[in-house]
Amino acid sequence: MARKIRRVLFICTGNIDRSPTAETLLKRKEGFEVQSAGTSILAPKRMSKGLLDWADVIFAMEDRHMAAALSLNPQAGNKIIVLNVPDVYRRDEPELIETLKTKLAEYLGVNW
Repeated sequence: MARKIRRVLFICTGNIDRSPTAETLLKRKEGFEVQSAGTSILAPKRMSKGLLDWADVIFAMEDRHMAAALSLNPQAGNKIIVLNVPDVYRRDEPELIETLKTKLAEYLGVNW
């Protein structure tokens, strides 16, 4: 029997540092389809209702990202988890990677 692929979406503000780092990190793991998006109108890849619908689980970096997702798609509330990762990191920063690994292991059961 084939393993079910879980679709994971990461959202932050600019889709420049936190969510792309998380996307790259989880894409290396088998069994996941991963995308990231930002809530800002300036984000290179903006969050959309379609992306929210696509995802099996949505990781918001902060409460404000969850609020933005819920305003776009209230039905997504049952699949959003707030990671509480503040906007103080640069893309692929080692401390950010370690923080994400710890939090994602807790929620997704992945081993790094």
